[in-house]
Amino acid sequence: MKILYVDLQYDYGIKERGRNIIGLDGFKKSFEELGHSVVMFFYDEFLNNTQPMQEGLQEFADKENPDLIFFSLFGEQFEIATLEYLKSKYTTVNWFGDDQWRFDNFTCKYAKHFTYCVTTDKFSIQKYKQLGQENVIYSQWAAINTHKIPEKQEYKYDVSFIGGFHPYRKWFIDTLKKRGINIVAFGNGWENGPLALEEMNELFAISKINLNISNSNSFDMRYLFSHWKAIALLVRSKKSASQIKARNFEIPYFRGFELSDYIPTLESYFDIGEEIVCYNNVDEAEMLIKYYLENEDERERIKEQGHIKALNHHGYIHRLKNVLEQIR
Repeated sequence: MKILYVDLQYDYGIKERGRNIIGLDGFKKSFEELGHSVVMFFYDEFLNNTQPMQEGLQEFADKENPDLIFFSLFGEQFEIATLEYLKSKYTTVNWFGDDQWRFDNFTCKYAKHFTYCVTTDKFSIQKYKQLGQENVIYSQWAAINTHKIPEKQEYKYDVSFIGGFHPYRKWFIDTLKKRGINIVAFGNGWENGPLALEEMNELFAISKINLNISNSNSFDMRYLFSHWKAIALLVRSKKSASQIKARNFEIPYFRGFELSDYIPTLESYFDIGEEIVCYNNVDEAEMLIKYYLENEDERERIKEQGHIKALNHHGYIHRLKNVLEQIR
């Protein structure tokens, strides 16, 4: 099958942030590993001037004549007329990865203008159908299976965290440090800075415990009263619900033990307590960290079971194979 893949070339369309790793290594390479040919239409250069892109995409599609056009929409760059033109001639599908908080102000505008929609939010499926979009496929973020899995090696850190800086995450990590937890943080905004891709995957393997704080919002009163900005940030935030992210699958896929905040439906992907471990607040995180640092055999067993599950079920190649089977 010939797939026209429409996405950003760079992370958030900003060249200085580097390649769009999920789009290029996750989606594109997985399509190719499944035996399909892929042609790319990048729209980074049109983010601030979308008008030329409308005819450009239509002409490119008519020239390539693909069997499927796969979109990963970033914003409102594409006009409804453009999407309807493509839908009238080709099978089109879009990956909606943030429906937990963007459905009502973004997805609802576009859902009916694709042949198929993919959502990572189980609880938005009915919303699609209420709009009249019956061709909705439930999928999920994943690990990039085209990246090398680190070899087993000696541990360097007790606890590590990788993710963008946020006041709540800083409060959470600082609270653990005050309680005697030896934890190190990496990512944009942290003192240690971000890691290269290979370094990130290796960090999962050389950390005894990988802390995942997927939700940057919290109603923990201790956090809200820790700084005046905390309440202001919560009020301004557009994210009203937590969501499963790629990190939930990357940690075990690349040989890491995952301690994650609980997110609804996470139990559909891992056996909690047997393949990953979850906490609900900073107190539970402290308790679980101390327990699994002391009980190495149990920790290693859970880590290995999580790795096997992710390896066999939670790469992008598994997600896209299922999506394409449902489209066919």
